[in-house]
Amino acid sequence: MKKLLPTSSAGSLPKPLWLAEPETLWSPWKLEGDALHDGKCDALRIALQEQQQAGIDIVSDGEQTRQHFVTTFIEHLNGVDFEKRETVRIRNRYDASVPTVVGPVSRTKPVFVEDAKFLRQQTTKPIKWALPGPMTMIDTLYDAHYKNREALAFEFAKILNEEAKELEAAGVDIIQFDEPAFNVFFDEVNQWGIAALERAIEGLKCETAVHICYGYGIKANTDWKQTLGSEWRQYEEIFPKLQQSSIDIISLECHNSRVPLELLELVRGKKVMVGAIDVANHAIETPEEVAATLRKALQFVDADKLYPCTNCGMAPLPRQVARGKLAALAAGAQLVREELVRKELVRGELAG
Repeated sequence: MKKLLPTSSAGSLPKPLWLAEPETLWSPWKLEGDALHDGKCDALRIALQEQQQAGIDIVSDGEQTRQHFVTTFIEHLNGVDFEKRETVRIRNRYDASVPTVVGPVSRTKPVFVEDAKFLRQQTTKPIKWALPGPMTMIDTLYDAHYKNREALAFEFAKILNEEAKELEAAGVDIIQFDEPAFNVFFDEVNQWGIAALERAIEGLKCETAVHICYGYGIKANTDWKQTLGSEWRQYEEIFPKLQQSSIDIISLECHNSRVPLELLELVRGKKVMVGAIDVANHAIETPEEVAATLRKALQFVDADKLYPCTNCGMAPLPRQVARGKLAALAAGAQLVREELVRKELVRGELAG
């Protein structure tokens, strides 16, 4: 029988101190050569063990083998020059020095497939693998070649589709595309962003997810959130079209956010990964706080389609905080799971 309310994390987990600088995005590796390869494998094993010990049901690599959720994938592609850098505005929020697209983009070899095979060998649990979404990829680059956001997004979608098919063959159960850009460029999302995502999942038989959050708990993101007012209704702009898309699961930020949970009604019928853990602070939620978020979400998401999750990746957090948050997520989900089973038994007795 399939588990009710299966838990997972949105993506990244903190890296061990010996592999990279803690609580830092884009932290350089502390090892090199064969030692770096072995270190990444060891870190992946640790991330898996910590998820399993916390009671997480759908496990991931914790993004231990990559420096960043977008650029590490792009580094392996042709047509992007990492030496030639330009400053661009990322998601209309902050300036960053980014690589330049200098020619046609293509993928000559798999990027994460060996890592996924390694993870698959370590566990019998369902595994989820995160890839950057096409729109978020183009938002993290300066395009001097195509000079057309939609054209470049579709080129990346084709490349992502190649990678996703090989990840599926390696035994990945859920492939998740991270699209924080979906929370910013609403017109483009509806005009071609969701279509580009559909191109990225074309022909896949495994489950697919899109993760749309308000970003890591870094200052640029928390400052931006302060400007969004008392209600965050960004999801309202894109949910109707996402509800009609072929994506199986929509992964969202909910806990400690100002997202009105009734917006989830707009994607009724889809599976929803409900973010019940705040990644923007070091306070570890109580199981009851997690359960309260899940109970609210259950008003708008059918129980068999609700997947408790974290709001976003936890790479910038201290490791002990991330461990505590994962354990709270699992414990909170268990509280609600037991409540649902009790209600079902009562219903059965009344019907009987």
